[in-house]
Amino acid sequence: MAKKTGKKTGKLDLFPIINGIIMVLFIVITLYPVLNTLAISLNDGTDALRGGIYLLPRKFTWKNYITVLQKDNLITGAYITVARTIIGTLLSLVANAILAFIVSRKRFLFKKELSLFWVITMYVNGGMIPTFLLYKQLGLTNSFGVYVIPGMVSAFNMLVIRTYMNGISDSLEESAQLDGAGYTTIFLKIYSPLCKPVYATVALFVAVGQWNSWFDAMLYNRMNSNLTTLQYELMKLLSSVTNQGTSVEAMKNAAGSVTPTSVRAAATIITMLPIICIYPFLQKYFVAGLTLGGVKE
Repeated sequence: MAKKTGKKTGKLDLFPIINGIIMVLFIVITLYPVLNTLAISLNDGTDALRGGIYLLPRKFTWKNYITVLQKDNLITGAYITVARTIIGTLLSLVANAILAFIVSRKRFLFKKELSLFWVITMYVNGGMIPTFLLYKQLGLTNSFGVYVIPGMVSAFNMLVIRTYMNGISDSLEESAQLDGAGYTTIFLKIYSPLCKPVYATVALFVAVGQWNSWFDAMLYNRMNSNLTTLQYELMKLLSSVTNQGTSVEAMKNAAGSVTPTSVRAAATIITMLPIICIYPFLQKYFVAGLTLGGVKE
């Protein structure tokens, strides 16, 4: 009996080893592009054109980051981007959470019709020109409101929160109602604390979208430099560096060993750094928010 047990144990011990090898490969595949981009951003641009840079810079320099950070309106764009990320995330989370709570109530008469309407909006779009004309008529163009107001309600985010709320036992609401609690109290004191994982998930979705957005700045606020965003300024920088073939500025950049590839790498690192710093703190809620809400007993 002892020998048979030993053989079974030997077979079972292979799983952690194989699993560990697979996890290491996934880590390498995931981290390598980031580390390679970081190495290129810290390497001399002209030297980087030779290739052969993998995980460490061959000729270290801060010139690429200096070129990016010296861009005009970059500080203003950073302030606006941070402001729109914080305000837009809070407003979107509050609006979607309230809508999800309303639609998830069994006594709400039109929950199926409204849910179907919101699902249709995920696939049908009015188009860019009608949207621009609508925003202009509402006075949202050339204003900060265009960054946060249109994105307050998202059908996808609302449905994610609603699905999570449907997984919460109805007995909690019934017990609270027996004690005289209204819907506002039930939402704030019972459902919201239980929905922290899905709130964190939706907040991460919205924050990443707000942080990376630049097209709305170009479309609605391009004439107002005080309302520019970080991503829009970086996009303009990349465009200017990429098309710098015959300009005087191009000659200066070439003399400073800055190339489109190295500047693009530096801009990429600057763009992704805040999200990379925030994600580890929300990761556990991110996983729970997507998995727990998908199953209802």
